Amino acid sequence: MTTGMAIYNRHIHERLQKERQHLGAIINSMGCGVIVTNKDTCIETINPVAERLTGWRKQDAIGKNLLEVFKLKDAETEETIDNLAALAIRTGDTLNLPENCKLITKDGSEISIGDTVSPVWDEEKKILGAVLVFQDISQRKKTEAELMRNAFYDSITGLPNRVLFIDRLKQAFEHSKRRRNYCFGVLFLDLDGFKGINDKFGHGMGDKFLLDMGKRLKSSLRSGDTVARFGGDEFAILLEDVKNVAHATNVATRIQEKLETPFDIHERKILITASIGIALNRGNHQDAMDVLDDADTAMYQAKEEGKSRYKLFEES
Repeated sequence: MTTGMAIYNRHIHERLQKERQHLGAIINSMGCGVIVTNKDTCIETINPVAERLTGWRKQDAIGKNLLEVFKLKDAETEETIDNLAALAIRTGDTLNLPENCKLITKDGSEISIGDTVSPVWDEEKKILGAVLVFQDISQRKKTEAELMRNAFYDSITGLPNRVLFIDRLKQAFEHSKRRRNYCFGVLFLDLDGFKGINDKFGHGMGDKFLLDMGKRLKSSLRSGDTVARFGGDEFAILLEDVKNVAHATNVATRIQEKLETPFDIHERKILITASIGIALNRGNHQDAMDVLDDADTAMYQAKEEGKSRYKLFEES
């Protein structure tokens, strides 16, 4: 009986050993980082990908509390993220790593990561610990940021593009409907003779000129205002919380004054002027785009009257 029991126990031990080896092989072959903890969130094992991502060697990480090895912070608030393994063990739920989550590695560098934290159950439905499965999503985040930037910002000047400008214009229009005595203004600006610069000096210099132009326009505004490039030589400006007509015309005057300083192109001093249309929303528009259209109309009136000037839109 004793001999039989010993043989049985040896078989059980060998089977458990094989299962552990098999499980270890699976964990080590995974393309994601894997960390397994006990119910006290102390690390029991860590796979090679997790070693690489955290900067911790397996022999140094085993036995340490998870928070020593797997430090997380919110990329936006800079706040430390709580021990998610402890939360998964306490609730019995699988948790997703928070959005904008960054892992602080052993050497202090930071990488964006994503994926899940899950409780580990035994056959009797008791929680033994937790398993963290995670991967580096830094490149994905970078790609997403680039796509976002390309969708809403001009590639030459770095200014908001037409899409983002119209979104902010619509927000200002909705704000004006909720708040009494709130007025905003739109300036539509077209450079006079920009095509000649492109034709003479080439598009490369034309792009450099537009970049400089964007900087001059931005320096003419308050931080809460928006200047956008619509394409070609057209720019639009959204002035928030305009108190009176003089506020908008003073901005147009500042822009004209900044254009009195020549642009340097191929060691030559180039002067350029702009025609500017101004429209104010005083509760007399049915749609946000109507304000932009009025500013556009006023800009063409400024061109017809001789260019290099601003024109305030007036109802006919």
